[in-house]
Amino acid sequence: MLSYLARRILVMIPTLFAISVLVFIIIQLPPGDYLTTYIAELEAQGEAVDPGKIEFLRQQYGLDKPYWEQYMIWAGGMLIGDFGYSFAYDLPVDQVVGDRLYLSFLLSFSTIIFTWIVAFPIGIYSATNQYSWGDHGMTLIGFLGLATPNFLLALVLLYLGKVYFGTSIGGLMDPEYLDQPMSTEKFLSILEHLWVPVVVIGTSGTAGMIRRLRANLLDELQKQYVVTARAKGLSPIRLLTKYPLRMALNPFIADIGNLLPQVVSGAAIVSLVLSLPTTGPMLIEALQAQDMYLAGSFLMFLASLTVVGVLISDLALAALDPRIRLGGGTEQ
Repeated sequence: MLSYLARRILVMIPTLFAISVLVFIIIQLPPGDYLTTYIAELEAQGEAVDPGKIEFLRQQYGLDKPYWEQYMIWAGGMLIGDFGYSFAYDLPVDQVVGDRLYLSFLLSFSTIIFTWIVAFPIGIYSATNQYSWGDHGMTLIGFLGLATPNFLLALVLLYLGKVYFGTSIGGLMDPEYLDQPMSTEKFLSILEHLWVPVVVIGTSGTAGMIRRLRANLLDELQKQYVVTARAKGLSPIRLLTKYPLRMALNPFIADIGNLLPQVVSGAAIVSLVLSLPTTGPMLIEALQAQDMYLAGSFLMFLASLTVVGVLISDLALAALDPRIRLGGGTEQ
């Protein structure tokens, strides 16, 4: 186990280095830089542009340096915990992310818990009661959930809330708590507004998980070891939980690598529609403005979470499924 962990950690280092190079190249691919975008915005508003000020800002932000030197400054800073300076927000990157990161984590983690709590009982019921009326009804609901775009459901809820209840369900808190430090009242306001984005974002994920769990569990229940255990008189609940359910959960454990970055990034389009102060809209704005340090640091953070999540999922799969061996060999 220790040798496996050491090998994986050694592999993670060049992987993250390659990702950082790709992220930097992709951010630099559009013509110009942040100041080019800033000049275009000023000219569009009819304001004069001072070349001397622009040149000063270019030198201050290091945008006059060669690309390789800009990369070294950015990557070297991340190694010591300095994520750079956000041009658009005129603040250090860690201060810009700040509360948005906490709110994104709360929203996405709540969505994941909601998805699992709803999907697992329904998926197990559908698999163990195949072709029953309940199975057909859950299948219909699942198809509706998969077919409905999250942003469309968000727009529908916004309309219904405004027309029938006279309230706006956008945002994650009441307006008076915006830019205020965390308090009991602010936290309760967040919980009051949280259920709408959780339902909207979790709908398609719940429907997809129900279908996958049903298919995986049906496949396991038809295997020979289940037939043998049933013939030996094993109780239905013990028969279900002993191996079939554990084996059916393998794809969900393997998805941990995707879940960790989702906890942080959340659903960007839904966040825009519902005016949620999460990291998704911030990332979109940073990419549009070519805010190199903010966008690059955030993308590297997501990449790091993905790499760590894949390692965690591999270890969890080995613990859950005795057929999986971390070393890649077979026992004699």
